[in-house]
Amino acid sequence: MPALCEREEQPVEKAGLGRRREAPERIGVSGADAGSASPAVRRTGFLPGDTARHHRAVVLDLLQEALTEAGLTSQDIDCIAYTKGPGMGAPLVSVAVVARTVAQLWNKPLLGVNHCIGHIEMGRLITGATSPTVLYVSGGNTQVIAYSEHRYRIFGETIDIAVGNCLDRFARVLKISNDPSPGYNIEQMAKRGKKLVELPYTVKGMDVSFSGILSFIEVSVEEDVAQRMLATGECTPEDLCFSLQETVFAMLVEITERAMAHCGSQEALVVGGVGCNMRLQEMMETMCQERGARLFATDERFCIDNGAMIAQAGWEMFRAGHRTPLSESGVTQRYRTDEVEVTWRD
Repeated sequence: MPALCEREEQPVEKAGLGRRREAPERIGVSGADAGSASPAVRRTGFLPGDTARHHRAVVLDLLQEALTEAGLTSQDIDCIAYTKGPGMGAPLVSVAVVARTVAQLWNKPLLGVNHCIGHIEMGRLITGATSPTVLYVSGGNTQVIAYSEHRYRIFGETIDIAVGNCLDRFARVLKISNDPSPGYNIEQMAKRGKKLVELPYTVKGMDVSFSGILSFIEVSVEEDVAQRMLATGECTPEDLCFSLQETVFAMLVEITERAMAHCGSQEALVVGGVGCNMRLQEMMETMCQERGARLFATDERFCIDNGAMIAQAGWEMFRAGHRTPLSESGVTQRYRTDEVEVTWRD
């Protein structure tokens, strides 16, 4: 019983489709992606209008590619799922229109999926985690989540910018390349860092704040403090990357551990684009080992936004009887994880 699912990404770096097939002999997920929105992304980042135009240009070809690769036709499809939010408005709308159109043309049920829950359900499927405390870290979101009474409850989150956004803007200030991604380049440079530069560490109860770190770096650059440190050899760009990772990841590990203690959880799951950072996984693993808990994480194939994760969440919703009426099939740029009733879990 296959489910073909369309999705638009947030932070909208790709357009892609995924399909979820479940049969007695196997369970599998796969998808097709169109890659980066345009070569200009490497220089400017993702602009909503340009990204929406890119998605409109490639989505029909992706639909055909996904069907061809799977050896399916529209008659084999059970439902159409799309990302309802959160995300940038224009790209969300561009793909939602196609999802609504295809659902009506093929006479299939439509399912609007929460992007964050797509990450969680993909992580649970791939790793086999049963009831983990989830650290969701990406360019647009930073949350610590645990399931309770048919909701993914948010125990802690950023009170300003997401950790991925912090990394991206840090890279921009230090003129670190966007190719292949700022976060990846920071991770590689951090491996060569040796000196820990003190940066603002802001944990407020169960929440975190990253804007202070960014302001500290930006002000240091504007006032030539960072340049003087670099010029005199007091630190290197690699040292700053190392210090940034150690600081922000320690903050994330702290609030995740506190949520695990509160919930009595023995499992931690890392999802989202920043979740494929090996240093973050290493720090989370150390925390889990000290607690006698187990860490679940995936690589970039499943951490980074992909169509299959929306297919997986859509399939779970479809089996639980969810349907999205056309009158409610819009998009929302702010769609919180805990707004969704998770009826497919006990």
